[in-house]
Amino acid sequence: MAQGKYSRVDGKKSCCSTATIVVVIGVCLVGVWLLMSSSAAPGQSPDLPSVTESKQKDSTKLSSQFEDNSGDLASDDSVKGDGNQENRNSEEFNTNEVERNIEDDPNSSEDKSNLVDNNSNSESNERDNNNDSNSEVNESKENNDSNETEKNNELIENEKNNDLNSDSNEIEKTDTDENEKYTGSNSDPNETENSNSDAYETEKKEETTDKDEVKKAEESSSDDKTENLSSATQSEILKETDAQNGAFSTQAAESANEKESQNVYKWKTCNVTAGPDYIPCLDNLEAIKHLHGRSHYEHRERHCPADSPTCLIPLPVGYKTPIKWPRSREQIWYSNIPHTKLAVVKGHQNWVKVTGEHLTFPGGGTQFKNGALHYIDFIQNSLPDIAWGKRTRVILDVGCGVASFGGFLFERDVIAMSFAPKDEHEAQVQFALERGIPAISAVMGTQRLPFPSKIFDVVHCARCRVPWHIEGGKLLLELNRVLRPGGYFVWSATPVYQNKSEDVEIWEAMSKLTKAMCWDLVVINNDKLNEVGAAIYRKPTSNECYENRQQNDPPLCEKNDDPDAVWNVQLEACMHEVPVDESARGSKWPETWPQRLESPPYWLKSSEAGVYGKPAPEDFTSDYIKWKRVVSKSYLNGLGIDWSSIRNVMDMRSIYGGFAAALRDLKVWVMNVVPLDSPDTLPIIYERGLFGIYHNWCESFSTYPRSYDLLHADHLFSDVKKR
Repeated sequence: MAQGKYSRVDGKKSCCSTATIVVVIGVCLVGVWLLMSSSAAPGQSPDLPSVTESKQKDSTKLSSQFEDNSGDLASDDSVKGDGNQENRNSEEFNTNEVERNIEDDPNSSEDKSNLVDNNSNSESNERDNNNDSNSEVNESKENNDSNETEKNNELIENEKNNDLNSDSNEIEKTDTDENEKYTGSNSDPNETENSNSDAYETEKKEETTDKDEVKKAEESSSDDKTENLSSATQSEILKETDAQNGAFSTQAAESANEKESQNVYKWKTCNVTAGPDYIPCLDNLEAIKHLHGRSHYEHRERHCPADSPTCLIPLPVGYKTPIKWPRSREQIWYSNIPHTKLAVVKGHQNWVKVTGEHLTFPGGGTQFKNGALHYIDFIQNSLPDIAWGKRTRVILDVGCGVASFGGFLFERDVIAMSFAPKDEHEAQVQFALERGIPAISAVMGTQRLPFPSKIFDVVHCARCRVPWHIEGGKLLLELNRVLRPGGYFVWSATPVYQNKSEDVEIWEAMSKLTKAMCWDLVVINNDKLNEVGAAIYRKPTSNECYENRQQNDPPLCEKNDDPDAVWNVQLEACMHEVPVDESARGSKWPETWPQRLESPPYWLKSSEAGVYGKPAPEDFTSDYIKWKRVVSKSYLNGLGIDWSSIRNVMDMRSIYGGFAAALRDLKVWVMNVVPLDSPDTLPIIYERGLFGIYHNWCESFSTYPRSYDLLHADHLFSDVKKR
């Protein structure tokens, strides 16, 4: 599969251990933590040559045009009106905006994670040999005493009571020590002791219940409702060990110099100024202080610490179990995200409001004050060819604010990858995630976005305040890279419908740039209700326009510039040619939704081997069948998960997106993560109408703590152990 041989580049050397991964993924809500041992992992692809990073020009002249408020986050604009000019020349990075005082009690509650590490070998062994010691399920409870399952119920109960008395004293001692270490905690020691004691007693009760359930499950292993993977399926999964198929390269080669794994970790509360909102790679003050410049949002990009932190992030004071979807789209607990700045600055635009003990979201935005649904329909009425939920399934929402646009697109069978920076406008992405809407913390700065090329059906920018037209159109050309040939760019901003001098200047510059990029301006339309307008452009499906341009500006990228290499790759002001070979990815539009979910992409060739060793289309189909069977027979019934409480899901090591596809009928969304050293199958995931992201699990994931309700890890930890 020639078009599938993507080269991915990791500009940093790194290594990690299982313990590091556990810290990195500590972003879940209360649930069940299940770890099953892994005995098979995908093999490693050979090292790939690094792509030379281009030199980033630091332009003092143009730096003032980069506004530090992506998503129309300028407070003066919201207060004074659209016509006021922002002071763009006085931007000075203020470390106080990152160094927030911690107001939270780190011991007031306990943050549990749902994590399923599916291992078909271990699952099969549990049912074939009940006397084998590997059939026992290891619960990841830090204070769990080793009670043998053969003991009678009376002995277990006695030991439980004894442990409760002794461990409560130990917890009290430990919590006292941690409170002394933790900066900014105003908690009452007595209140903390009671809280932890109650939490511990609850854990013990859950332990006993879980042990009884496990015992019953082992005794009824022949039940048809419990998944019993066949030897053929085991053999299929074991073939992951051989990734030398040639069809799938990796996003980055492994680091040549690995650090020795540490076997002992002392878990403590993260003593950081960011408190409950701490994101290691975005709140790295030491790295930010040493940046050479900030005019291109360098301080909003990822700067991961050399050693990933091994600490626990505290909960906000008064944290409550999140409100379930779909009510969460309109209402969340204030105590879970106690930030009010957006409510003050954007309240008149119906972003978010404070209502008693809740934060409420009327569904508005800067460009759709009267509701997102009307705005969504306005776009479709302006250009029926967009066909929400049929032709258009996966979109990129740039500068999303609180992501109401993406939240209401679910009603049109569309999913949006929404992103905005973690900046002085507090918690916009965190609001989105708490509401149950997909979003990540990211910024368009100096590096490529962590997505392959030619994957989004539509790219949307509603007053996102990104200076698309400057520096050769470098940022708009990055959107061109990720947009499908024939896909649409929806630009809803003041230059489209206002005649102020600045707007006219920007419109003229954008018109010149988009014409040079061969984008067709399909339609301009005005929304009378919201008093805004939108311009919709279409990316070409051939190279004819590129070849007939009088000037090669923006230039076409060099032949050796891989559009799918993204990890730590600098932005370049160039365009990649459109694929014209009918068997190449991007030369045709995917099937309409939902047919594209189950159909192998047309560019998967039978002559190429898939991840599991079968011909690629057959590999795709068998993976989908396997996950439908596993989900229906085991995950939905056999793991004790209350799926009605699950909304945000992450598949930490996704291959074809089969796990996410199997959950289609549930009211969940899945972030499919393709690790850097895994076969590059992320384009396949997007082709079938799902979305995902590249990531290096030796680093922190760029999201707020408590983002996900459930984490799914299939063969991830066994793979990481080898690193």
